Amino acid sequence: MVTLIEKKDDRANQSDWRLLRRLKPYASRYRLDLIVALSLLAPLSIANAIQPVLVQKAIDGPIKNNDIIGLRWLCLVLLLTVAARLMLQAWEGFLVQKVGQRITADIRNDLFHHITQLSTSFFDRTPVGRLVTRLTSDVEALGDVFATGAVGIFSDLASIGVIAIVMFLMRWDLALMLVLLIFPITGLIVYFQYEYRKANFKARERLSELNSILQENIIGVGIVQLFRRQGKNSEQHQKVNDRYLRQVNKTIFHDSAVSAVLEWIAFMAIGGVLWIGGGQVVQNNLTFGELSAFILFSQQLFNPLRQLAEKFTVIQSGFTAIERINGIMDQPIEVRDPDQPMHLPATSQGEIRFEHVTFGYKPGDYVLKDLDFAIAPGEKVALVGPTGAGKSSVIRLLSRLYEPNQGRILIDGVDIRDLAQQDLRRHLGVILQDVFLFSGDVRTNISLGEDYSQAEAIAAAKMMNIDEFIRDLPQGYETQVRQRGSNLSGGQKQLLAFARAAIRSPKILVLDEATSSLDVGTEYLIQQALERLLEGRTAIIIAHRLSTIRNVDRILVLKQGEVVEMGSHDQLMNADGMYASLYQLEMMNAVS
Repeated sequence: MVTLIEKKDDRANQSDWRLLRRLKPYASRYRLDLIVALSLLAPLSIANAIQPVLVQKAIDGPIKNNDIIGLRWLCLVLLLTVAARLMLQAWEGFLVQKVGQRITADIRNDLFHHITQLSTSFFDRTPVGRLVTRLTSDVEALGDVFATGAVGIFSDLASIGVIAIVMFLMRWDLALMLVLLIFPITGLIVYFQYEYRKANFKARERLSELNSILQENIIGVGIVQLFRRQGKNSEQHQKVNDRYLRQVNKTIFHDSAVSAVLEWIAFMAIGGVLWIGGGQVVQNNLTFGELSAFILFSQQLFNPLRQLAEKFTVIQSGFTAIERINGIMDQPIEVRDPDQPMHLPATSQGEIRFEHVTFGYKPGDYVLKDLDFAIAPGEKVALVGPTGAGKSSVIRLLSRLYEPNQGRILIDGVDIRDLAQQDLRRHLGVILQDVFLFSGDVRTNISLGEDYSQAEAIAAAKMMNIDEFIRDLPQGYETQVRQRGSNLSGGQKQLLAFARAAIRSPKILVLDEATSSLDVGTEYLIQQALERLLEGRTAIIIAHRLSTIRNVDRILVLKQGEVVEMGSHDQLMNADGMYASLYQLEMMNAVS
């Protein structure tokens, strides 16, 4: 993958051109198209610069001498140069836009690939709306740097250079006056573009906040309506929207200021040519055709400058996007596969061992402390404890969504950090309380894109006693699931999650509140299926309803990240400790 970034400490010292050169590895992939586009710059600039010369020749030659035939020939040549310029300009623009879009797609792919490899802790602290902004508007702005800006600058510079040479060959004094006007214009452009860039960076930050609020309210629209927060949330959205609008207005002001200054100086240039050149025409030191040519030159000279200013605006937006994308690309991939991964054999027994594992989501704030236990192959173990005891954290570490701060986790004697993540998760089936379904049909949501046949999907559904439910859907296994499974009940989504695990036949099964969304009748069916699914497999079960785990082989009681009790249900009840208190409290609540 191409890396766009350097360390954050070095970012402040980077020049704009060093940032722009970050696109070079992407541009090199489309070298041929770029070479063709750049080769068109010289003929395009010449065709543009020769037109005022032809006008001068026509005025001082055929028009002055009443030569109709010569005038028509010059008009024909002029039309040919205009046609050639338009054709070359269209060809160059097509090539540059095509390459720019390809570069944009490549950057978006690299950024998406990088984001999907980041650890879960990154997503815990990063709003989804901010990531969406990076992948959409920021990447588009970055692509525009090349498609509209980078090559376009070479085109404008080439045009200015050729026009300046032609002007000096005709009249050095008028040419010098026009060329000298370029320097103050350049200074003003640089100043306003610097201010534009600062305002644009803040505007994109406000846009990220706006997208985050929008995403949050759309996902939580049910809660918003239930608690009648429409007005309050609208006020919050309006405040952020107003901040975004203020920053956008600043970018508009600085962008407009550049255009206004260029227009003013362009008129000054025309006035200067008429003042100096007109006097020389009166004194017969300059022909009327040369004066006309320089009036056209002054327009043609400032058109590239105006376009150059517009491209600098695009580039400044792109520099802002690079800095923001850097913030994502600079995030380290904490959970990586080893260079030479080990592999669990197909005959894996499913032994799990936590050896003095300590873990915290924040430095120094540990949710698991020196956790040390083993689960024998085929053993069914339940994790219980009050909210915040660390039960879900155990599952996340075992699944390697996070890395422990200290200690290690082994499966069949192999440290899970020595395994490829794909290999680990092939032997580990996890069924969570909150089931996520993707858009697509039911069968695809069971196979999750892996190469399982229709027959295998049906067999897994039958094993979990949900084949009948699926066949009762409008199109059976081909029924389309809406976004996040909104056309299915919570219990139905949970049943599909069980089928996902069954089709993969993992050696280790993890159930995290997996039956919480099931009604009594459905839970009875699933318990029968679970007995078949758990047979011969190592299992870790998290359940707040202690009555559902009475028959497990062993129960681990967690409190503040530590195992405070361990044993079977009967042993723990006889010990009259924390587990017994929790169980008795649950029974009392059930009776009441």
